Amino acid sequence: MTITSKSPIGSKNRRNLASPLQRLLNYGSQYYLQIWQATSCSIINTILDLAPPWLVGIAVDILVEQQNSVFAKLGVKDVFWQFLLLSLITIIVWILESISEYAYNRLWRNLAQNIQHNLRLDTYNHVQKLDSAYFEESSTGGLMSILNDDINQLEDFLNFGANQIINIIASIIILVGGSFFILPFYITLVALLPIPFIIWGSFTYQKLLEDRYDEVREKVGFLNSRLANNISGITTIKSFTAEDYESARLAAESEAYRKSNTKAIKLSAAFNPLIRMLILVGFTALLFWGGMATYAGKISIASYSVLLVLVQRLLWPFVELGGIFDNYQRSMASTKRVMNLLDTPINIATGDKILSVDRVRGDIEFKKVAFAYQDRDPVIKKLSLHVPAGKTIAIVGSTGSGKSTLVKLLLRLYDISAGTIAIDGINIQKLNLGDLRRSIGLVSQDVFLFHGTIAENIAYGTFNAADEKIIEAAKIAEAHDFILRLPQGYETIVGERGQKLSGGQRQRIAIARAVLKNPPILILDEATSAVDNETEAAIQRSLERITVNRTTIAIAHRLSTIRNADCIYVMEYGELVESGTHEELLDKNGIYAGLWNVQSGMK
Repeated sequence: MTITSKSPIGSKNRRNLASPLQRLLNYGSQYYLQIWQATSCSIINTILDLAPPWLVGIAVDILVEQQNSVFAKLGVKDVFWQFLLLSLITIIVWILESISEYAYNRLWRNLAQNIQHNLRLDTYNHVQKLDSAYFEESSTGGLMSILNDDINQLEDFLNFGANQIINIIASIIILVGGSFFILPFYITLVALLPIPFIIWGSFTYQKLLEDRYDEVREKVGFLNSRLANNISGITTIKSFTAEDYESARLAAESEAYRKSNTKAIKLSAAFNPLIRMLILVGFTALLFWGGMATYAGKISIASYSVLLVLVQRLLWPFVELGGIFDNYQRSMASTKRVMNLLDTPINIATGDKILSVDRVRGDIEFKKVAFAYQDRDPVIKKLSLHVPAGKTIAIVGSTGSGKSTLVKLLLRLYDISAGTIAIDGINIQKLNLGDLRRSIGLVSQDVFLFHGTIAENIAYGTFNAADEKIIEAAKIAEAHDFILRLPQGYETIVGERGQKLSGGQRQRIAIARAVLKNPPILILDEATSAVDNETEAAIQRSLERITVNRTTIAIAHRLSTIRNADCIYVMEYGELVESGTHEELLDKNGIYAGLWNVQSGMK
């Protein structure tokens, strides 16, 4: 069920105080070798990318100094051979730069794909282990936003942003170090003066943007939640002619998302113009003071021309910092949401006791079991119930009496507050969760079929079943005949949630799925409540066949479907108030007898 909770995903989780980047690095520790390889290629590419201005400077030096140029001092006196050597060096530099660019692009992008793939799988696998209470408090759209949008946002940053940051840092180190050897100290200081202010401004903007992008990611989660709800409930929307109402609600969510983005854009858009002004100061200072120093003969014309190009190459990339930090902050906001989801504690831990399905007898005992949903009154109150192996018992009662909750507790979708539940004398909390649930087959009123073929849905959970076994299960569930009448038979696509099939057809496929699983314990939770009389009769015939010599718990509103149970229990307000066979309960003339009289038309 999709819940439109307005609580941000992970808002009640344990908060990790480490920064999102540190948490991401901790998660990606297995990729350290690939990270270092990508970083090394980025640094090498940056060094090679800074070479052309130096090559231009050497060309100027050859033209101006000729026999006294740098190459001449190395022994190459002839100008022709100096330019030929310079050309060869240029070719080599260009080739190596292209190779390093290919290498870092491939490494960073593959790294992004690997982290994205594994992070999505790890997060999804973690979500699968969370208890049902978590999903009741969270929105499907919010979870989808994290598993898809947030992880994709992280991929975008790793693809390009990481290399850009490394490029800028490497450029600063190389050029700052080189400038002190070429320029007089005061000129270097003036030329590089804007850099500390640029860096300080960048980190200040990052802090200011952090909260705004957290809000953006929260709003997109709410928007996705609304979309997921509306698409799932489109039939209800149409039947109640609520299109305009839902459009207005979606517009409100979209407007909130737009406004939160607008607030972030308002701040981030101001970054580049401010950086340009700081760059102007440094470049103009070098242009003037460096020119005067060259005129005075303190530095050569070649060195001056090189530095003009290099400093411009150093300072202008800072203009891109706005986009880089914008991308970085969006990614860190997404990373925080993903990591918070991964930090969500798993409240229902698996036991370590192995339960072999083929050796389960199916003796079930609830002993003084109590349970309450979070922040609600108890639903089950010190309930004790024994289901002998191989017997069929039924539980009836009014809506909200706790019948279906017992099923959830037996499957450990929730953990009990007090008491014990045992199968064959073993506390289910000590059992391996997979073994426990493999021992139980559930056929519920709300049948969920996955998009795929009928055969795939029958074999769901028994994935390696042979076609013959699938057909045999369908025959037992009295589904075989209607399946053959479908256009592609067992290969017919059922559509999302099985929407191409009727309710009775979906129910019989669910029964076939349980038959194929062949569990020692079978739970029928309102399995015939939403079908017509003819379908109910067919389903009843199926159930009579599959419950033989199998522990069965049947929850029902229609008392006619459970009248042959070995024992019938009546629940009211979380307690068992009556028990006995159908005839015994009628003789007691109590709650069950009253319900029977109403349903059979005697009152």
